[in-house]
Amino acid sequence: MSTKLKAGFNPKYLWRLLSLVLLFGAWELAGRKPISIAFPTFSDTAIAFFRMIVDGTLPAAFIVTLKPLAVGILIIGTSGILFGILMGLYRTFEWFTLPIFIIVQSAPMAALIPLITFLYGIGFVAKVLAVVLMAAPVIVLNSYKGIRNASPTLIQMSKSFLGSRRQQIFKIILPDASGLIFAGLRLGIASGFIGIILAELLITPTGIGDLITYYRALALYPNMFASIVAIVLFAAVVVSALQGLETLLFRRERLAAKKAPRR
Repeated sequence: MSTKLKAGFNPKYLWRLLSLVLLFGAWELAGRKPISIAFPTFSDTAIAFFRMIVDGTLPAAFIVTLKPLAVGILIIGTSGILFGILMGLYRTFEWFTLPIFIIVQSAPMAALIPLITFLYGIGFVAKVLAVVLMAAPVIVLNSYKGIRNASPTLIQMSKSFLGSRRQQIFKIILPDASGLIFAGLRLGIASGFIGIILAELLITPTGIGDLITYYRALALYPNMFASIVAIVLFAAVVVSALQGLETLLFRRERLAAKKAPRR
């Protein structure tokens, strides 16, 4: 029995647990020192976290935050992947659109918030646009790179067997690029979380951003940190779940690549 448990035990989970224990222990010590009056202990933050869940404060804020996030990810998740695919397949389309996404990727998001507010006000549309701007470069450029890095050997083989362009795209290029496209979608969702929190902090005080601003103004620092931890935990769970789905969907290809003989 012990041998089976030992064989099925993965030491990486122990290291993850130890890292969390060290992090929370250091947080508790730093709060008790204290390094700042605005830095609460881990225990006070945890109490505030569960209290805000029980009284419904956090769930209500999450509902408000997730609506524009979901709409923004849906818009850019479909159009962004399509843009990336077109950029990878057609050089003319790439020349016209690639510089735009490179510029957006390098531009500081906080500097674009006043422009968004000026054009679209402080409502729902402005928050959706903030999510789109943050997630678009990651999703589009990963999709583009996936298409451009499709196996040239398979494409040449398709040409030698007189495969049509349509067959090359749907049977070789898209399947070969699907792993990188999905990875871009996962990273884009992570960037979308950053965009929605920036929007709620800088554009309109609603959702989780409103809780952070409100509790900071009242000097209720355990509640403020609990709000920050809540959105970080939620984002980590969503991204980890997508990473697990990515591994599950493309596990065969990865295993085959690992088992392939090296020359």
